[in-house]
Amino acid sequence: MFDRFAWRYDFLNHLFSINIDKIWRRKAAKELRGLSLGKVLDAAAGTADMALTLQQYLKPEHIIGVDISEGMLEIGRQKVKKKGFEQYISLEYGDSEALPFDEQTFDAVTVAFGVRNFEEIEKGLKEIYRVMKTGGKIVILELSIPQKRVVRSIFNFYFFRIMPFVGRLISKDAHAHKYLPNSVQSFPYGEKFKEIMENCGFSQVKINPLSLGIVYIYTGKKIGIK
Repeated sequence: MFDRFAWRYDFLNHLFSINIDKIWRRKAAKELRGLSLGKVLDAAAGTADMALTLQQYLKPEHIIGVDISEGMLEIGRQKVKKKGFEQYISLEYGDSEALPFDEQTFDAVTVAFGVRNFEEIEKGLKEIYRVMKTGGKIVILELSIPQKRVVRSIFNFYFFRIMPFVGRLISKDAHAHKYLPNSVQSFPYGEKFKEIMENCGFSQVKINPLSLGIVYIYTGKKIGIK
């Protein structure tokens, strides 16, 4: 599915969020400030927007982005090359639920708008925990449903009516734009997701709602081996 509309993915992201998604990624990246960032994993990397944000603002020694969509990765590789970041960012085909890396490999891991696409969320989180170094930090940026009634009503109309209609017109892919709101609606955001992270081994888990609860930043640390 993501291969089919990779060519329009970035355009639609920025259009539907009115470019606020760029601010959200910067806020997520800032959660890693002050850490010694040697090797960073960007799971479900898509078209590499999060990896590029990390490199621009934090300059880790190396970022590896993995995704199961080669179409998305190819768009990402073009963007990385255009920025001149090839020596700092590599994008590889890989399943976030079966990561091709050894234990204790990464100083930090990010997942931007991708964890809700995991087939098995807990399996993906446990894999991320496995490849993180002890003392490492995870930052997850994900969409949610706002809790305040008025905001939720406006959001639902925009997200479940306007966005799928416009998305179908632009990308010609009806299934993809039904999938997005459905995946957000079924995602266990907020305190429920915090509990899932803790059950997968992460410590000091914190949640930070942004833009009236449209998105959340989740952070956690790997304190010991579980």
